[in-house]
Amino acid sequence: MRKTPLVLLAVLTSVVTGCSGGGSSSSGSPSSDPAAPGSPAPATTVQRDCNAVYLGQFTPREKLAQLLTVGVSSAADAENVVRTEQVGGIFVGSFTDKAFLANGQVPQVQAAAKVPLMVTIDEEGGRVSRVKDLIGPAPSARVTAATMTPEEFYQATLIRARKLKDLGITVDFAPDVDVSSEPDDAVIGDRSFSDDPQVVTDYARAYIRAMNEVGLGSVMKHFPGHGNGSGDSHQGAVRTPPLADLIAADLAPYRDLADSGAAVMVGHLDVPGLTTPNVPASISPEVMALLRNGVGYGAAPFNGVIFTDDLSGMKAITARMDIADAVQAALTAGADNALWITTAAVSEVLDQLEQAVTSGKLPIAQVDASVLRLAKYKGISTQC
Repeated sequence: MRKTPLVLLAVLTSVVTGCSGGGSSSSGSPSSDPAAPGSPAPATTVQRDCNAVYLGQFTPREKLAQLLTVGVSSAADAENVVRTEQVGGIFVGSFTDKAFLANGQVPQVQAAAKVPLMVTIDEEGGRVSRVKDLIGPAPSARVTAATMTPEEFYQATLIRARKLKDLGITVDFAPDVDVSSEPDDAVIGDRSFSDDPQVVTDYARAYIRAMNEVGLGSVMKHFPGHGNGSGDSHQGAVRTPPLADLIAADLAPYRDLADSGAAVMVGHLDVPGLTTPNVPASISPEVMALLRNGVGYGAAPFNGVIFTDDLSGMKAITARMDIADAVQAALTAGADNALWITTAAVSEVLDQLEQAVTSGKLPIAQVDASVLRLAKYKGISTQC
């Protein structure tokens, strides 16, 4: 007797494609029982890894590019770096042509991206305000805590967040959760809500809640705590008190807000008892592990996105290494996204990161995990 061809058997078999192991349900009737005479052949469930589907749209180089956020000078500069390299984010700074936001040019840049692009900004209020001429001024964190309740601050932040969103911003590198009593004009100074960690936590929580409600990303900074550091990381190395001294106050906001939905920015800080000498926090595996695991300062594991502080314009890092080495060191250490303030070196950085993946210095599984973490932060569903 001639055997039935395998191709025919394949055609006769019903194939169901689903995610997360979803299978067919049975009605319990005899005709649906696979063992019952005359019942149809059982369905074959083909499972898809939904995360793999999302990751599969990127080339290996584009995956690495998703881990970069770079400063842009104009809409043309932004569109070029997004179209040619598919970076995951752009940064709007004081050096950016304000027409980019004022004239509604963000959508044309977003259109060049395979997936939604992070459009980031430093808009804390007070002296760190990039768009006060477009959305109005806001008081510094210290003045805010002295003149508003957390609920009033939440309401004020809702208004400003909506204005930022209307400009095309998707992520604000705020709130500053440094705990500090420095003079107002010091590097942190009035950017800190208070020298009381509970006050800092209460106002930061109000800010993050408002940003979450509007649909914008917020970023707590500067982990593990810049408020009592020795200097200004823009000008050179900064040494914090020992880790044991940071736990009670400086790290309290991160401990209390680990599950708030905010990302975390790691500063260029030398931390005795934590970082290896001459290896600042932003490129330190020990610092990334402290934040990610929570072990060592009583926090829950942090599952959100970890950003670096600017890697190209601050002497605490640039005096030690060039931008390509700094980005590789940060991502290898465990950061999800490396930030710097120019598009000039993007291709060079990606060339070096590709070599790091090939050599095994930067595991591709770690890259994939960061790409997926960033997708969730952006509000992109990787479910299928």
